[in-house]
Amino acid sequence: MPEMASIERSRAHALLGASAVLFSVLYYVSDLLEAAQGGFSSGQLWLTLVAEAAIPPIVIGLYLVQRPRIARSALIPAVGYAYAYVFFTGTVVYALVEGTPDYATLSEQLGLWMTVHGVLMFIAGVWFGAAVVRAGVLPRWTGVALALGVTLVVATQGAPEGLQLVAAAVRALGIAGMGAGLLVRPRA
Repeated sequence: MPEMASIERSRAHALLGASAVLFSVLYYVSDLLEAAQGGFSSGQLWLTLVAEAAIPPIVIGLYLVQRPRIARSALIPAVGYAYAYVFFTGTVVYALVEGTPDYATLSEQLGLWMTVHGVLMFIAGVWFGAAVVRAGVLPRWTGVALALGVTLVVATQGAPEGLQLVAAAVRALGIAGMGAGLLVRPRA
């Protein structure tokens, strides 16, 4: 029976890894579409909604697959990062319902709430990235990419679109890389 549990765990890790890669790519594609269109569209927002809604369970799963080597306290930033994306998923629903034309308008409409959750995403992303590096279960560079990516996302708010896309790519690469690490790591 232990062999069967190992097979099931390997399948779950492969599903989590593939999901992390797929939804990170979809999320970045939605950023590219938004930039190319010069704002939101229904199709782009639906793609964003699907991609963002997948992030919370993926991040919690990425925490769990690193147990017991990742610090138990890393659950705090994993939950914080996941929660921030629950909020941001809600902002996409808001934008769809209200017909919000672009991110600047959405930020203006939601004001302080966007800022508070952006700060939470930043702190949790840096903390979780550092925990991934320390744990050494997933490729360490992925934790660095996540921490650097969320830092760049914050730093490039209001910057030219190209810089914002680079920041988003680095952040997406962190989560996608963690997923890829699950897909290629040797099985016990």
